[in-house]
Amino acid sequence: MTNAGLAIALRDLAKSYGAVHAVRGVTFDVAQGEIFGFLGLNGAGKTTTIRMLLDLLRPSRGSAAVFGIDCHRDSLKARALVGYMPGELGLYTDMTGQELLDLLAHLSGTRADVGYRLTLVDALELARADLKRTLREYSTGMKRKLGLIQALQADPPLLILDEPTEGLDPLVQQALYEILFELRRRGRTIFMSSHVLSEVERLCDRIGMIRSGEMVLLSTVEKARRLGGRIVRVQFSTAVGVVALPPGMTLVSHAADRWQIRVEREIGALLPLLAALPVRDLEIAEPALEDVLRGFYREEQS
Repeated sequence: MTNAGLAIALRDLAKSYGAVHAVRGVTFDVAQGEIFGFLGLNGAGKTTTIRMLLDLLRPSRGSAAVFGIDCHRDSLKARALVGYMPGELGLYTDMTGQELLDLLAHLSGTRADVGYRLTLVDALELARADLKRTLREYSTGMKRKLGLIQALQADPPLLILDEPTEGLDPLVQQALYEILFELRRRGRTIFMSSHVLSEVERLCDRIGMIRSGEMVLLSTVEKARRLGGRIVRVQFSTAVGVVALPPGMTLVSHAADRWQIRVEREIGALLPLLAALPVRDLEIAEPALEDVLRGFYREEQS
């Protein structure tokens, strides 16, 4: 992938605090116009990586670039291209919602489109009258909505969203999904972290998983899902004994009249075997991305 087509380029990015290595030489790219899910357990290095990308932390080594602009040598120019929503919002509670949105747009060096801002306010179900209230009067959900609006309001080419749907009710989550899909259709890039794996599977084109500061998975959602292998359930009309399966296939469970097989290769090699047996019914289940990623999480916890 050439640099010309990249929204984000990380090269050997690392951060250490003495003997503690928070991020250990992370390298990956995010293409313009894709939704990329950045995954990992708490403490895996996600937030540290994001902060280095935004030049809120300086790396111990390596580099980060946004649209070819070095995030550390030219950080103001790079950040002007980014709309950022942190996982934990630090807000000035004596300001009104509108004052905060205006301030953050000014500090980012961008000009917010007031009409687009109000479109976002309506879509995320934040009452327009709430923009005139001070933030100390806001609920947690209202603050999350305001955080999303401030990230989106300038229509930046790159969005970095840390747990964007946390604290939102299901209808507002769906509204946000529709906004993100529309942004992708218009060529915007979304880099998001999320613990909601079903959400990642629904939204993202590609995913990367960081574990103990190192990248352990970088894949399209479709390829990652296949890492778990498909499950083939076979029901027989009469009792059948256990037979040897082709390579890449594992008998997960069996009874006299049924098998459950995990297939990690093409299913075609299984068909001649089944053709010689009294098969009554056959079901092929694609693995859920959630199941695959939970396996990576369990490895980290162990």
